[in-house]
Amino acid sequence: KIDQPTGKLTEGIVADILTNVSFHPRGIKVRLQTGEVGRVQKIYER
Repeated sequence: KIDQPTGKLTEGIVADILTNVSFHPRGIKVRLQTGEVGRVQKIYER
């Protein structure tokens, strides 16, 4: 929530999907491999 007003994004690899629905207006909640929790805004393919 700290970064919501600033628009700062964090890159990482998703370890777990924490939201039970496939769509959420602010993005689905995930846990990254680093342990950080946040909402997905963009998805990049390898």
